[in-house]
Amino acid sequence: MLLGDVMESLVKSLKVLVSDVVTFYFMAHGYHWNVEGPDFSQYHSLFSDIYEDAYGSIDPIAENIRKLDDYAPFSLQKFLDLRTLEFKDVQTNPKAMAKSLLTANESVIQTLKKSFTEAEKADEQGIMNFLADRIDHHQKWSWQLKASTK
Repeated sequence: MLLGDVMESLVKSLKVLVSDVVTFYFMAHGYHWNVEGPDFSQYHSLFSDIYEDAYGSIDPIAENIRKLDDYAPFSLQKFLDLRTLEFKDVQTNPKAMAKSLLTANESVIQTLKKSFTEAEKADEQGIMNFLADRIDHHQKWSWQLKASTK
């Protein structure tokens, strides 16, 4: 594979990643707004921690795309076109929301790992470090979401 092709694959994977993270962010934020039930406070707080973390990662992902001399997607339609993450609205039940968010989070982890593999092929150490850190954050969310659904 030529270096240009490797970089193109990395850029494409980062564009999918930012689109999936934007989708994940909206999902977690929507659950934060709409959760109800006896464990409202705990889930409201957990969903807040998750969406704030996801939101904080969107700009660095886009900046990594710009570092590779390409343009980050920014329209809602482009995010919808690029995302691989799908979700459906769920009831306001906290456990159902947590299970749905867990499934989405596991998909984000897979997208992160694909981007990491592409960054490794391109020998982009800084991007690899960033992605490894993001994988770790999302694995933490998986653990907390799993524990919250038992």
